[in-house]
Amino acid sequence: MSGEDLLRARGLRVTRPRLAVLEVLEQSRGHLDVEQIAARVRQRLDTVSTQAVYDVLNALSRAGLARRIEPAGSPARYESRVGDNHHHVVCRGCGEIADVDCAVGDAPCLTPSQAHGFILDEAEVTFWGLCPACQAKRDQDLQ
Repeated sequence: MSGEDLLRARGLRVTRPRLAVLEVLEQSRGHLDVEQIAARVRQRLDTVSTQAVYDVLNALSRAGLARRIEPAGSPARYESRVGDNHHHVVCRGCGEIADVDCAVGDAPCLTPSQAHGFILDEAEVTFWGLCPACQAKRDQDLQ
C-alpha cells in the first residue's frame, strides 16, 4: 500500500510532509529521533520546520502508522514497526536500540500479576545492556 493510501485509510489528509516522514520511517527501519527524521525529510523537501515534523509524528503515532518509544535518558525515538507488541534492547554505552520480538506462543507479557481492571492490548518492555561494539570497547579498555 502506498503512503498516500496508508494516510487515507487512517483518515489523515495527504500532505508532502506526512508522506516524507512516513517514507523516512519506512526506509530507515530503525529508531530515529526527531532531529534525525527532520534532517532526512529536509533532503526530500526544500524546507520543513522541526515543529512540523513533531506535528506529523504525533498525527502518525495517533493513527497507528508510527510508534514512539522513550528509553530513559534518551530523546523520544520513532519507528514504523507498529501493531506487533515487540520490545526493545538499548545499549547503555552508545544508546543503540534494536527490536526484540515478544515471546513465541502466548504473550506472557500481557498477563501481569494485577491488571487493576484494565483490558490490556499491549506491553512495553525495555531490555538494557551493552551492544557488541561497546562490549569490545570495554574489553579493550580493560586490557
